[in-house]
Amino acid sequence: MEHQRPNPDRLLERIQHTSQQAQRGRLKVFFGAAAGVGKTYAMLQAAQQRHAEGIEVLVGYIETHGRAETDALLVGLPQLPALQVEYRGTTLREFDLDAALARKPSLILVDELAHSNPPNSRHAKRWQDIDELLHAGIDVYTTVNVQHLASLNDLVAQVTGVIVRETVPDAVLESADEVELIDLPPDELLGRLNEGKIYIASQAAQAARNFFRKGNLIALRELALRRTADRVDAQMQRYRSDHAIPTTWPTRERLLVGVGPSPLSERLVRATRRMATDLRAEWIVAYVETPKQLRLSEADRDRVTATLRLAESLGAQIVTLGGINPGEEILRYARQRNVSKIVVGKPAQPRWRELLFGSIVDQLIRQSGEIDVYVISGEHDDTYSAQAQPSQQSKPAKINYVKSIGIIGLCTIVAQGIFPHLELSNLIMLYLLGVTWVAARYGRGPAICASLLSVAAFDFFFVQPYLTFAVSDVQYLLTFLVMLVVALTISTLTVQIQAQAETARQRERRTAALYAMTREFASIRGLDNLLQTAVQHISSVFEGQAAILLPNAKGQVRAIVGQQAGFINDQRELITAQWVYDHQQKAGMHSDTLPSAQAMYLPLVATRGIVGVLALQPEQPRRLLDPSHGHLLETFANQTTVAIERAHLAEEAQAASVQIETERMRNSLLSSVSHDLRTPLAAISGAASTLLDQNNQFDQQVQHELIQMIADEGERLNRLLSNLLDMTRLEAGAVQVHKEWQALEEVIGTALARLSPQIDQRALSIDVPEQTFVPFDSVLIEQVLVNLLENCLKYTPSSSPIEIRAIQQVAMIEVQIADHGPGIPASALETIFEKFVRLQTNRSASSGVGLGLTICRGIIEAHGGTIWAENRPAGGTIFAFTLPIDGQPPQIHEE
Repeated sequence: MEHQRPNPDRLLERIQHTSQQAQRGRLKVFFGAAAGVGKTYAMLQAAQQRHAEGIEVLVGYIETHGRAETDALLVGLPQLPALQVEYRGTTLREFDLDAALARKPSLILVDELAHSNPPNSRHAKRWQDIDELLHAGIDVYTTVNVQHLASLNDLVAQVTGVIVRETVPDAVLESADEVELIDLPPDELLGRLNEGKIYIASQAAQAARNFFRKGNLIALRELALRRTADRVDAQMQRYRSDHAIPTTWPTRERLLVGVGPSPLSERLVRATRRMATDLRAEWIVAYVETPKQLRLSEADRDRVTATLRLAESLGAQIVTLGGINPGEEILRYARQRNVSKIVVGKPAQPRWRELLFGSIVDQLIRQSGEIDVYVISGEHDDTYSAQAQPSQQSKPAKINYVKSIGIIGLCTIVAQGIFPHLELSNLIMLYLLGVTWVAARYGRGPAICASLLSVAAFDFFFVQPYLTFAVSDVQYLLTFLVMLVVALTISTLTVQIQAQAETARQRERRTAALYAMTREFASIRGLDNLLQTAVQHISSVFEGQAAILLPNAKGQVRAIVGQQAGFINDQRELITAQWVYDHQQKAGMHSDTLPSAQAMYLPLVATRGIVGVLALQPEQPRRLLDPSHGHLLETFANQTTVAIERAHLAEEAQAASVQIETERMRNSLLSSVSHDLRTPLAAISGAASTLLDQNNQFDQQVQHELIQMIADEGERLNRLLSNLLDMTRLEAGAVQVHKEWQALEEVIGTALARLSPQIDQRALSIDVPEQTFVPFDSVLIEQVLVNLLENCLKYTPSSSPIEIRAIQQVAMIEVQIADHGPGIPASALETIFEKFVRLQTNRSASSGVGLGLTICRGIIEAHGGTIWAENRPAGGTIFAFTLPIDGQPPQIHEE
């Protein structure tokens, strides 16, 4: 056999699927045709073998039905105590899911996969309990009979005459890691039944007369063998795909079944599911929403919803189409999706109606071309004909008929006035205008009534002989006929356009709501605002209360937005939301998990995992049964998930940006400080080592100079470290300003005294008004003055004068420190107060780390003032800052 290179995408998909499956437990199903074939016995045998191999095996729930040989296989296996549940006055033995999860064995045995749990249980079905066990990484052995498969439910009922109430979705069996068929010929099974090994004597006799008839057992055995063979075939096809073995099928089958409010729709869905399974084909369930369908009764809408939910549970792809002609819409979509077979039900309407108005089946057969059409029969429901038509022929409809009569009467009155001046053809146009108006405003029935009345009125009032329905000229009969046909055509088209417009408006409202939320998401910043917007839109569109729950650090979900929704404060609802978050599955209202909850809960699963839970409690819960509303809600949830993930990514990007900036600042600090710290340390170290060298004999003056160098460099080092500490305190917000009324000239004098050795012989000019009292922190403002004066001393020639001036202004004082140096480049005036910014000049080669001016800005801004630098026209720089003056200074009393 020729092999080809495997498809990389399929191979990657297979690897990803295997990786996901490795995290789940493995499911093995012991599959049989009927009770008594030995499924539980075979399961216990396999469990004993695994137990002997050293595997931790736990018997979760087993029904032996008193069979001694089955009970014997329980010996040596640890058993989980059954959960006792009170229900309708009786005590039921049920599987204890929570206890099993707490024990968490390697392998657990849970009998009767199709069992229905009592009301108020966490899950409605036992197969959902098993799915939770698998999700927890526990291997499961279980049993099921073929009659419990959902797709075979009606077929088993047809063969055996018994309707099986407990069913399992086919997907559960199809997803099992291993299925072992436990087969027993019908004769041997009947022998076991007669020996009392299946039921007790009284029950065995009744079973032999009903379900356990030989013909039934043969049919069930064939169904079981076929389903097992289908599974083996699927495994073979998967193997061929994994190994790139060329397929023998030239095309792929795709089926489409059209459904509606008819009771036969569920039968069509099940039949199509079986056909699709036999053909290994994809199948689609289509519902065409025509203007007529928009006027369905509540019962018919519920029937359509139930059919679509059934199809979805059986694995179909659901699509809702819109249009006037259902047959044309189905064919158009079928050709678009390359459908090979269309399945429809036999028409139930009378033959005369088919001849007059046409039939969807006939239209599909005639226009399908290369597409095969399968017409399936079914049993008719007598109750449907009574419910098919809308029951709301209410008072407003009768008023509409009266209004249509009035409009035709008004047309007649107007026609009487213009009759002597115009031709009869113009009068006909007037009546057609009235018919169009009625059709646009009041619907099909009043429009038909208006069409008939317009012809009658035209004949009675304007055709000779007048005021009779007799016709003197036979040609008017053709006129009446054409007028009636045109009026009916116009009214029908007008009604259809109106209905189409209403359908388009409904879809436009849904699309507009989704677009509006998406547009707001694009412009909103902040997770809280985003969540609030999502809740508002979802609550508005679905007419209910919504909430979004996000996890905390411990993985416990709490309502972040929507706390005003009363239901979310219920502890049981929080438990439901937590389960949805933990298992990433939908639960709550109208679902199979915790259906007694007050709201529906959807997991918000993003690309990197679940980010939260969406809760919705609609005012009309039945709306969520409509698949179109359900899919719309899922779309809103997906958009919300993407928005939340985007917000999280933005926060991470911001944090990364801060981290990058911090790292950059750290590198700048280390780069600046390393040199500036080494310079004074090198001088101190050199001077000290020189003094310690006993071979060098220095006179007293040289020793004094070396000691002075050590002191000066130590002071310089101290200022560098002080600036770093001050900058750290300013950025951390730890600097507290203690304002007191101070004399400005005293603080200036203190700052000059600190710098007296550096000022040396420089000329100083001080212009400060006497007794200028300003509220400020003297220690901090002194630091500002020292830093500004040091900057002037550092960047100006040693003989250059320095000017200090204070200018009294309204509610503030401005302090200026000016020099006569080279000035500051214009491009650096805005950045000179930034951290680590230093001017590159010859005199600044040994300058500090560039924090002095930054510290000045922080101190002045903490006082509520401003600081800036500007160049003097004649040369030099002016550093100026302002300090606000609040209140009145204290009175100074002279002694």
